[in-house]
Amino acid sequence: MRLLTWNILVGGGDRWPALEAVLRREQPDVLTLQELRGFDQHRLDRLASRLGLVGHLSRSVFGQPVAVLVRPPREVSRRWSVRWRLHHAAAAVTAGDLTVVSTHLNPFSPERRRREATWLAAHFRSRSRLVLLAGDLNGLDPHTDHTEALATLDPRYRRRHLAPDGTVDTRGLAAFERGGLADLWPRAGVGDGRTVPTGLGGGEFGGMRLDYVLGNPAVAERVRELRVLRGDETEYASDHHPVVADFDL
Repeated sequence: MRLLTWNILVGGGDRWPALEAVLRREQPDVLTLQELRGFDQHRLDRLASRLGLVGHLSRSVFGQPVAVLVRPPREVSRRWSVRWRLHHAAAAVTAGDLTVVSTHLNPFSPERRRREATWLAAHFRSRSRLVLLAGDLNGLDPHTDHTEALATLDPRYRRRHLAPDGTVDTRGLAAFERGGLADLWPRAGVGDGRTVPTGLGGGEFGGMRLDYVLGNPAVAERVRELRVLRGDETEYASDHHPVVADFDL
């Protein structure tokens, strides 16, 4: 099974030909998308049909929608939408013994990211089924030295990743880990894993990994490879690179 996760930047705009070119080339079995500004379920269904997928959209109260799309013959048996607890949203589906969550955490506050991560891990982790959570988590992992990446950032953006005492704040990803959803990159990642910036640039990013695929222990045993897609259309389709993860399910 192939999963692809991607923050497509404020609804994709006029970049949809490039976005779809990547998605058609990669042919994911499961697709998680973030920043679907301007999307409702009808528009997502049209996109899903073009890609041969079935989709579930979660609207956002404060931010932007997110979605999970699944390729038949996997049949979606349950859908969830989480809106009020998150700056953006979370969309989740169950298909067979697999639950997939697409989410986009608070970009501004490390403390709010920690609270969002704590709630999501407690709500969606499972000891009996396979659980994947993927998306733009807007935080830094607790097992990497981020000094170089943060040193290049304008102070306005650096504070998004700092604790009150000025140290690097990685509590969001640590909360997922404590809650039973582990970052799968250390287990099967190929390359350095940085997902921002792309060729579109953007002063709010250093060279860092903000987009993740997490899994509970049952699914972590089945991950084969993760990689960040770079080059070609991915350099201008969004300000985030997509992440692809392959599993033996």
